Amino acid sequence: MKISKVSKKYDISPDTLRYYEKEGLLPNVKKNSSGIREYSEADCSWIEFIKCMRGAGLSIEVLARYIELFQKGDTTREERKQILIEEREKLIQRRDTIQETIDKLDYKIGAYDKIMSKKEKELLGKQ
Repeated sequence: MKISKVSKKYDISPDTLRYYEKEGLLPNVKKNSSGIREYSEADCSWIEFIKCMRGAGLSIEVLARYIELFQKGDTTREERKQILIEEREKLIQRRDTIQETIDKLDYKIGAYDKIMSKKEKELLGKQ
C-alpha cells in the first residue's frame, strides 16, 4: 500500500509517517525500485499500534525503545512488558487526575445551577 493510501486509511499525514520511519517507529518499510514506500500489512499493524499509543500520550522515545526491543526478539520480552506496565500505570494516574477534575467541574457547574435557579425564583417572585 502506498503512503497516500495509508495516510488516508489511518488519518495520518504522509509527513508524520515519514517522521515515524525516521524515528525508528516504522523501521521495516520497504521501497520499490522507484523508491516509493510500500507499506505491508505488518507495517499497517504497527501504524495502528503507534496511533493508539500516541493518542494515549506515549512519547516517540518510549515507542521507539519498545520497537527497538521488539526487533531484538524474545530475549527482550520482559523489558518490553515492563515498558507497557509503566506506561499503563501513567495512563491510570492521568485518568484518575482527569476524573478528579471532572468531579470538581461538576460540583462548580452544580453550584452555578443552584445560584441561577435561586436568582430566577427571586425574579419570578418580584413580578
